[in-house]
Parts: sequence; structure tokens; C-alpha cells
Amino acid sequence: MLGLPEDILLLLFSYSGTQALGSLAQVCRKFHSLISRDTLWRRIAKASLNTGITRLGRDTVPHIALKERVQVSQNWQRGRCRQEILLRWKCKDGKIIVCDTYNSFYAAYSAHNQEVNCIDSRGHVIVSGSRDKTARIWSLSSNRLGESLHTIRTEDRVWSVAINPTLSSVMTGTACCGHASPLRIWDLQSGQLESSLGSDFRRGAGVLDILYETPSVVLTCGYDTYIRQWDMRASTRRSMMEWEEPHDSALYCLQSDGNFMIASGSSRYGVVRLWDKRQTKTLQVFFLSSPSSSPVYCLRFTTSHLYAALAHALYTLDFTTSEPRHEN
Repeated sequence: MLGLPEDILLLLFSYSGTQALGSLAQVCRKFHSLISRDTLWRRIAKASLNTGITRLGRDTVPHIALKERVQVSQNWQRGRCRQEILLRWKCKDGKIIVCDTYNSFYAAYSAHNQEVNCIDSRGHVIVSGSRDKTARIWSLSSNRLGESLHTIRTEDRVWSVAINPTLSSVMTGTACCGHASPLRIWDLQSGQLESSLGSDFRRGAGVLDILYETPSVVLTCGYDTYIRQWDMRASTRRSMMEWEEPHDSALYCLQSDGNFMIASGSSRYGVVRLWDKRQTKTLQVFFLSSPSSSPVYCLRFTTSHLYAALAHALYTLDFTTSEPRHEN
């Protein structure tokens, strides 16, 4: 078998699984060299993409946040929330709508003086951020629904908010038009400032999306064209890893599978990029907007599909075919 040509050996090895390849790589130096080539691992790596987003062993269809310019009924937006609670907000008049999808409950209340840019919910708490330079914490408890618990004055327009999974704090991402860091952490119980992240943001490098992977690890993106991974156990002054958008476009949104995969949505031409945290360059790119240009306002992905909201359509991309499909 050692005398067979390399292409024949590679073909034979391609029928082996990961454990068999590991065993074969220990046979001799020639096998080890051949099995170390990327061509044998592409199929295995592709099958492992987007792991970690299953619930009870099955993919779940995620909520899509519809931004202001997405043309939907009454121009409502929808935010991240618990599965049974649907949160919506209307930009122009600063209202928040709470709907219980199981009990047909519906409530609307005025949240801000100007348009609401972002919203997040965990447990019995809602946090909203607005152009009026405040983030507000609201109760989602049935006996206190619509009650404002705290008002956080950021002194800057709030573009993104995310509640820590431990329900201990909330992070705000602002426009970075002042001297303060655009990433700040506030105590959820008191609304007081706890700490800031980063010390070298350029003026105008606003943060457009925040995603907690764990209580101490968070991903951010925004106008400065970078995806940043922060680990607050190691440092609050500098991000641990960075990935730069190669075409210098602002990044409107991001999503992670909780493992190695990140998806990002750009500000122009409906560009969605897939990243592997173990690499610095883009793993794969999809152009969803043609012929007109549109930002990707929100995206979610499962083990098999990616869902993206653009200006005039919702797109579904099947990873097995790489062909986008849109629904007006």
C-alpha cells in the first residue's frame, strides 16, 4: 500500500472518519504527511460548521430582529426575547409592544422621547436603548409590566444593548461621539456604571451589535469595521481577538454558534460573512442584495440555514446548497 501513488492514497483516506484518520496518521511519516493536508479535512470541517445552536438535538428557527427600514406590516421591529414573549418597538414614536404568544396578551407603552434603536430581554427584565441618549430598564413581571425600573443616562446615542446571561448587568453600545468608551457595563439592579471596555476607540466608532457568548465573553461590532471578542476575566482595556471586515464596511450585526463560527452582516450590498475564530480571514462570503445595495440589519443561523433581514426582504440561505432565497 505504501507504493501506491499519492492521489490514490488520498482517495482511499477520504472514505475514513476522523478516528480512522488519526490512527492512520500514526502508521508512518508518509501517511502522516498526506493526512495532514487540508483536502482530507474539508468535508469533515464543513459538516462541523455552525455547531452548538441546537435545542434538544433539533434546530430551532430563531427570531429575526426587523430594523426600521425593513418593510413589514406597520414598520414594527422585533428584538431578542424569550421564546414565548414577543417584543416589538416602533422607531418613530418610541413605543414598546409586549405580546405573549401563548396567552394572546398585548400591551403597549411609551418608552423613549425619540426612536428606539435596540432592545433585549432576559428573565423578567427588558432593556431598551434610544437615540435620546438613554437606556431604560423595564419590568416584564405580570404585576409590574410597563414599569420603568431605571433610566441609564449614557450622554450618547445608544445603538445596541445586551443583558448579561447572569442577569447581573447590561452592556450598552453607543455612537462614540463623546469622550467615554462606547462599550459600558451597568448594574442591572441599580442602573449604576460598573466598568467600560476598551481604551482606543476612534471617534465615531459606534457599536451596532453586542452578543454575549458566556457571562464573561462578549462579541461586538460596529462602524469601525471590526469584530472584537472581549474576555472580561483577562482584560477590560483590550479585546482578546479581532477580525477586520476586508472591504472597510461597517458591520451592522453579528451572530455566533457559541463555538468557533461567527456570522457578520455588512452595511453595503447585503454581504454576509462567515468567520472561523481560529483564522484571521473570512471563511465564506454571501452576497444577498442584488442589484440594489442594502445593509444586513439582523441575522441568525442554525446548523443548516442562515436567516437575514435586509431593507426590502428576508433571506433564507441553505448551507447545503449556498443558494439564497428571499421572501418579501
